[in-house]
Amino acid sequence: MKRRRTKQTTSLEERVLHQAEQIRLLADSMRAGKEREQLLKKARDADMGAHIERWLRSPGLQPPK
Repeated sequence: MKRRRTKQTTSLEERVLHQAEQIRLLADSMRAGKEREQLLKKARDADMGAHIERWLRSPGLQPPK
């Protein structure tokens, strides 16, 4: 079986932040309730993932010596 390989044209951070933005737009169009809160949590989690990815790429992190 052959693996599908795709070349990403945007960074992981950009893709995750875009996903968070789309989720927030969807949540904003919904009434207050459990589903809306779940979507907002998913958007916050995506923001945190982008933040962690940015932190991991930061030049301040050095490999162990």
